[in-house]
Amino acid sequence: MTTTAGILIIGNEILSGKVQDANSPYLCRELRALGVEVRRVSAIPDEVDTIAEESSTFSEAYDIVFTTGGVGPTHDDVTVEGIAKGLGRRVVIHPDLERVVKELYPGNVNSARLRLAQVPEGAELLGQPDLVFPVVLVKNIYIFPGVPEILIQKFNGIKERFRDAPFFLKTVFVTDGEGAIAEHLNAVMREYPALLLGSYPALNNPEYRVRLTLESKDPAYLDNALKLLVSLLSASSIAKVE
Repeated sequence: MTTTAGILIIGNEILSGKVQDANSPYLCRELRALGVEVRRVSAIPDEVDTIAEESSTFSEAYDIVFTTGGVGPTHDDVTVEGIAKGLGRRVVIHPDLERVVKELYPGNVNSARLRLAQVPEGAELLGQPDLVFPVVLVKNIYIFPGVPEILIQKFNGIKERFRDAPFFLKTVFVTDGEGAIAEHLNAVMREYPALLLGSYPALNNPEYRVRLTLESKDPAYLDNALKLLVSLLSASSIAKVE
């Protein structure tokens, strides 16, 4: 069974278009390379009830969940509160994070900065001692900040814990349009229903009109599906296979 994941992008700035989301594309690429199948990405506002509902739903539906954004000292940083509510837990101060905050702001720890030490009750910290601010994990939910540079640093610190059997990929570049090859794709899917088959038109490309991707965690299954597809397509329509 493939490990599944859901990603929650939290922030009014994403939904208003003020900030372009860079975190979900990064996480999708990284998780795919680790053998994890991302099943859903959802962008939601900085609202406690919405975060509670979505995080709880994702937690039940997928093996692992990643949240990005809404973690910090300001009024709209309500991700921890929302996740805690969705899981039926209290928000508490984690002593290790409190110590980090006090070390970063010696003699100047106010209530806003202390919010950086808040976690849902029962959360654990990952990535210590390499990460100044470790990743917070509660149940199967990994809580990340929204700043891409910080998220990347934190994810790289714990990424190996997510590694699963890899996906194997074959790519076929075809000079015919999708309408001409659709019946062949359907035939392949009937024979190999577990295959992940993608069809992507390429506009104004002089070398090919459609890029087909075939993926599976079973290399033999993938090779057999590829052989069938190549046998169905006309030889003259295949620009290259990678």
